[in-house]
Amino acid sequence: MKGVSGGERKRTSIGYELIKNPSILMLDEPTSGLDSFTALEIAKILKIEAFRGMTIISTIHCPSSAVLEKFDQLIILTDGYTIYNAPPREIPEYFLRYDL
Repeated sequence: MKGVSGGERKRTSIGYELIKNPSILMLDEPTSGLDSFTALEIAKILKIEAFRGMTIISTIHCPSSAVLEKFDQLIILTDGYTIYNAPPREIPEYFLRYDL
């Protein structure tokens, strides 16, 4: 008897939360453990929901550039301090300017 995979469980959990149509959705690592295609599909769905007016707050570690581009605002922390708070498209200029 085959059980539900971790990826299936994660997608089902996110889907269940989206069905409830909350005004704010908080996700902890929604793409971890998923292959790159599925991670991008999740990011696309979340982007659509954000466009429809849902506020989505998520932690994400080591996203692909394609997934990162789906975010409107990005906050990068190090040792608990904010070192970046702006759209992802401004990352290269910001880190080159401050030589970080």
